[in-house]
Amino acid sequence: MSSFTVKQFVDVLKVKDEIMHAGREYLRQEGFTEILPVILSPITDPLHHDTFDGTVSFYGSPYQLTKSMILHKQIALRTLPSIYSVSPNVRMEPAERASLGRYLAEFVQLDLEMRDASRDEIMEIGEGLVVYVLTKAMERCAPELERLGRRLVIPERPFERITFEDAQDRFGNGFDDRLSASLTAPAWVIDFPRTVREFYDREDPSRADILLDMDLMYPEGYGEALSGGEREHTIPRILKRLEQDGIERERFSQYLSVVEEGVPASAGFGIGIERLTRYVCGLENVQQARLFPKAPGKVGAI
Repeated sequence: MSSFTVKQFVDVLKVKDEIMHAGREYLRQEGFTEILPVILSPITDPLHHDTFDGTVSFYGSPYQLTKSMILHKQIALRTLPSIYSVSPNVRMEPAERASLGRYLAEFVQLDLEMRDASRDEIMEIGEGLVVYVLTKAMERCAPELERLGRRLVIPERPFERITFEDAQDRFGNGFDDRLSASLTAPAWVIDFPRTVREFYDREDPSRADILLDMDLMYPEGYGEALSGGEREHTIPRILKRLEQDGIERERFSQYLSVVEEGVPASAGFGIGIERLTRYVCGLENVQQARLFPKAPGKVGAI
């Protein structure tokens, strides 16, 4: 990383604080209720990419540090129709990802979920959230952004939509960085193949092996902003997906017991606070977006 001064870091932390404030402000206006995060649980997101499990002994039973709150969000919707959480996540990914500038082993998501929502509805919430946060950051943090040399443009809605297939055809496998670098405004990637996403992402009833999910990509090469979509919520569908992914049922037995009792249809997403701060401030590396950063593979951090 290039030299980064204490004064710059102070400005970044002030912008980050406004991002958090504006995000909460927007979601409250949209009828969301904040719930407290789950940090330790016997179940967490299995994820399709390589991570090491952060497992601890909880009174003699193996519990994991949360990789994401997706399963708990689904269950929480049995009590409230629209929820969000400022959720700490621990994802100990391969060390080589540290050099990409956008990965942290410990990070925070603004993680939200809506009962009976479609993908289109949750994408509208995502666009509204991003536009609101950028607008408030520009209004309330103008001096900080000027000192950081960052000029933002408020994107027009609706954002462009690109299918996974089209993105892969244009930019090849692992297209995120190349696609992001080509963009001048945020854009959605939609319709991921089943084989590259998790068992809880809902398969389109009219298109086999195509999921009703999405990623939002930042422009200017800042990479993925958020990830989400509609959720599988019935036992037959979830069991089929676990079998297709080669995941043992016992691993998620407690979750399956709750689903048998009934969980609502839903859609949601998680947006990384540090990555959003990096984009808003125009930072070289996501490690510059928080105190006490922990990058993949780097030990010794406090």
